[in-house]
Amino acid sequence: MRIIDLLSKESIQLNASPKTKNEAIDLLVDLQVKGGKIIDCEEYKKGILAREEQGSTAVGEGIAIPHAKNKGVKAPSLAAITVPQGVDYQALDDESSNLLFMIAAPVDGGDVHLEVLARLMTILMDEDFRADLLKAKDKDEFLKIIDDMERKQYPDAPVEAVDTETGKRIKVLAVTACPTGIAHTYMAAEALQKAGEKLGVSIKVETNGSGGVKNQLTKKEIEECDGIIIAADKTVEMARFDGKKVYKTKVSDGIKMPEELINKIESGDVPVYHHSGAKADESSEDKEGFGRRIYKHLMNGVSNMLPFTIAGGIFIALAFLIDTIAGVPQDGNFGSHMAVAAFFKKIGDYTFSFMIPVLAGYIAKSIADRPGFLVGLVGGYLASTGSTFANVAGDVPSGFLGALLAGFVGGFLMLGIEKICDKMPDALNGIKPVLIYPLAGLGIIAVVMCAVNPFMGMINTGLSNFLTGMGSSSKIVLGCILGGMMSVDMGGPFNKAAYVFGTAAIASGSYDIMAAVMIGGMVPPIAIALSTTFFKNRWTEEERKNGLVNYIMGLSFITEGAIPYAAADPLRVIPSCIIGAATAGGLSMAFNCTLMAPHGGIFVFAVVGNPWLYLLSLVIGSIVGMLMLAILKKKKA
Repeated sequence: MRIIDLLSKESIQLNASPKTKNEAIDLLVDLQVKGGKIIDCEEYKKGILAREEQGSTAVGEGIAIPHAKNKGVKAPSLAAITVPQGVDYQALDDESSNLLFMIAAPVDGGDVHLEVLARLMTILMDEDFRADLLKAKDKDEFLKIIDDMERKQYPDAPVEAVDTETGKRIKVLAVTACPTGIAHTYMAAEALQKAGEKLGVSIKVETNGSGGVKNQLTKKEIEECDGIIIAADKTVEMARFDGKKVYKTKVSDGIKMPEELINKIESGDVPVYHHSGAKADESSEDKEGFGRRIYKHLMNGVSNMLPFTIAGGIFIALAFLIDTIAGVPQDGNFGSHMAVAAFFKKIGDYTFSFMIPVLAGYIAKSIADRPGFLVGLVGGYLASTGSTFANVAGDVPSGFLGALLAGFVGGFLMLGIEKICDKMPDALNGIKPVLIYPLAGLGIIAVVMCAVNPFMGMINTGLSNFLTGMGSSSKIVLGCILGGMMSVDMGGPFNKAAYVFGTAAIASGSYDIMAAVMIGGMVPPIAIALSTTFFKNRWTEEERKNGLVNYIMGLSFITEGAIPYAAADPLRVIPSCIIGAATAGGLSMAFNCTLMAPHGGIFVFAVVGNPWLYLLSLVIGSIVGMLMLAILKKKKA
């Protein structure tokens, strides 16, 4: 969809003079209404403001692109203003914005807003183009400048293996991708294309953005090019580049030093990429840095796990809410008494059952591509359920920490198997990916997890014995330990040992122990949610957006809501959550709070002894966790 088709003269205002960000938004919304594509102005404006709360849509270089996909919109449209004196739109570079476009997209319009955003970001990276827009004397000239730029940037004929303008072979290919898939993906693509024009080198750039892969590289183009630049901060499909010269770097390098990257490819000083893992030359992956590669693999698992965490957690919270409204007993079956509640609870539980395997599976896939997915997925399943050998003593789930281990072990294991299999006869190449890799990988990861899970079982037994021995000791210390244990592995042996100890204490009439256990499990998601709200600069845009759901999960005693954040940054998130949860658990014991229900979070507060002090303990523990996160986590660049 062309930008020029979404703009009308009624939705453009040149030389506007808003004094604040809110005035600029009001002006753009009014222009959208004049364009005739908005059916509910207030609803659309709510969508715009909700998006701005997640982070400013001003991307720097004087550009701001507020946008919303909203039920108040009947058809896609654009509004635009120029602000010669600039307006403070809280841009990433702290500079004023003087060129503002607002995108409106209907809820049933697919990803049209992302496509338009991608196009806008691409053409607006041209400094001369921006200057021409700001100098436009009237709306007709403004529209013509955009039309000319679009025709130049997006010609109707598709780019094939030959550059349509020069008739020459495309020498350099590139792939750009950033974690959010919006601004930097397209900024890098535009910078590389402009550098190619300047150097006289034909180049084609594929973008892996939020709206999917655009301008995808063809098999013929890959075969005939001199080399490929991968400017990405997330995993991209690499198997297609086997045998070609590939240089991998950060997406920011694509923006800052595009000419150097192209010259590097043209000089030939780039290693050949071998997908199997056997490298004939020093790999560009090695130059990328081991720590950075580990982080990218981890992020691949976390981002694919997030939908399972959020959707499953909300379904379980709905089950608790329904049973609370129905006034059923708050016992071990709480959340499943009513038929509708049981439905939501079961679906939520099923969704959660996929969460840990998906985390491990996509970590392994990021490391070893498709051969690693099976191994990681099964390893993660064994980590979440325990191994299949019932006669193995202490065979218990190892939780998300076990799944992290399974994902990385499975991925690097498959790279090793692939390297070993390179020595096999070529006649066996056809059966390697469908028979040899899966069988060998599955057998080894099963053995690994059957060793890991019983080890975790021994830890679990030791912890239970330790807690039982502490029962007559200081209650406050015991509360701190139980609360902290609920946050160590969020479903693993530490968490399970504390929870089982708490439920067993209910049977023996010690209700204060269960109170400390549950509050310790509620703190991590709430502390993270508070941090994403009050310390936004410690988190990515995606983490801030998903952080709101953790309020619901924490209040519902769904500790798993913290897992994606803990998996992404375990060395900072887990200690912060442990300290906050331990504080809450200790205070619960100090205030003599009690709880007779083994689950339910805020929905079972009616059976809590000293409920107001219990709530105070939860608030204090969550704030302590939030402050620890603020101290330990670094600000995002």
